[in-house]
Amino acid sequence: MLRAAVLRGVSALSRAGGCRYSTAAIPAPTARPEVLYNQLFINNQWQDAASGRTFPTINPATGEVICQVAEADQADVEIAVKAARNAFRLGSPWRRMDASHRGLLLHKLADAIERDAAYLAELETLDNGKPYAVSYSVDLPNVIKVFRYYAGWADKWEGKTIPIDGDFFCYTRHEPVGVCGQIIPWNFPLLMQAWKLGPALATGNTVVMKVAEQTPLTALYVANLIKEVGFPEGVVNILPGMGPSAGAAIANHMDVDKLAFTGSTEVGHLIQQASGSSNLKKVTLELGGKSPNIILSDANLEDAVEQSHFALFFNQGQCCCAGSRTFVQADIYDEFVERSVERAQKRVVGNPFDLKTEQGPQIDEEQFNKILGYIGSGKREGAKLMCGGKVAADKGYFIQPTVFGDVQDNMTIAREEIFGPVMQILKFKTMEEVVTRANDTKYGLAAAVFTRDIDKANYVSSGLRAGTVWINCYDIFGAQAPFGGYKASGNGRELGEYGLDNYTEVKTVTIKVPQKNS
Repeated sequence: MLRAAVLRGVSALSRAGGCRYSTAAIPAPTARPEVLYNQLFINNQWQDAASGRTFPTINPATGEVICQVAEADQADVEIAVKAARNAFRLGSPWRRMDASHRGLLLHKLADAIERDAAYLAELETLDNGKPYAVSYSVDLPNVIKVFRYYAGWADKWEGKTIPIDGDFFCYTRHEPVGVCGQIIPWNFPLLMQAWKLGPALATGNTVVMKVAEQTPLTALYVANLIKEVGFPEGVVNILPGMGPSAGAAIANHMDVDKLAFTGSTEVGHLIQQASGSSNLKKVTLELGGKSPNIILSDANLEDAVEQSHFALFFNQGQCCCAGSRTFVQADIYDEFVERSVERAQKRVVGNPFDLKTEQGPQIDEEQFNKILGYIGSGKREGAKLMCGGKVAADKGYFIQPTVFGDVQDNMTIAREEIFGPVMQILKFKTMEEVVTRANDTKYGLAAAVFTRDIDKANYVSSGLRAGTVWINCYDIFGAQAPFGGYKASGNGRELGEYGLDNYTEVKTVTIKVPQKNS
């Protein structure tokens, strides 16, 4: 999934061994922040699910229930879509609002999130399990950057005048698509919410968002901030719920004009099918990956080891773009594996509220068991377990940082997305060979190459079939730069100016004039 990211701000943080985030400016966390919102947010009001049902959201560090959350289903989706459609009606306050004022509201939302950043980081860590140092130093700053970036675009997304033949005046308008369904994942809850809401609201759409049932709490708090800063009723509606019920209801709804989904490729297929069998709603998908990370023999080995460790283990390995196939050139392979094992064994796993922790728990028991199953598969199929491979704590969903060597392309762990702290290291001889092998996957989300030779970097990067290629770095994102995949990793792009296209209809207007002059 992605669904996942660490933006450019991380490059300023410490890259030394042990914890790579400076803790000097991080406020001491409260390990049990108060949960203020656990209902559905529809039409700027909090309400229980129509069915009255709730579900538990779990602390993955302990396996204990944090609280019960209202569970939206089809009936609630219907109410939310009606609210969003009413907010989008011709002449509504939202439709008549100046584009510059939409930008102002997004700036105010960014300010409110910045004001409450410490609390939001605590809540994210409680519900998701990622280290608090990461929540506060990486996720929250980049959430704020995304909202501010799209705030700036709100009154600059312009049409054109077009010099067609004849006595006519022709121009284009960039208009909002309408009611947008958005379904976000659990690995970066706040960040994925910002990636979806920013361009949708900047371009004047209304939103019905289903948040992941594993991590609903921060999205609901942001919903309250959306109301606080002055977004009109019905513009943003936030529904916690399950994919097969609430998610499917949004995907199949005849009055939803566009759907954005971040998640698994398997569910991406279902989303596309739902669009085809309903109203042919526009669809953008950011799906899975099995991203190749290529280490050439002339690379700075110390840096390549550290960056490759980060590429795989960041966010507990729960990144759609994780560098999950590490290809290392034969003449440096043994040393790279040895150093990678040493680094993995030093990785600090534990309480996510401890500022020294680098790796928290996996998101839930299902993912925990799935990852352990993949580790078992790797051992059965002949990969060499170099370190880790076991449960890392008596409670919660912790797994040891795991490294496999002698991995072959046909092994399950080299073909399927594990989405956990399991590094697979493969050997190659030539650049031509590794480009072919790197592209031998159904995925095409991201890739990287490490080398001191710019000609080699250009050759490899141009040959890789992936939406993002990093050279001598990994997981470098920016609100200004588009992100998305080739092949089964999805379609469309998020972030940057390209991200606005997905939320825009282009209307051509042609006017007969008495006489056209140049």
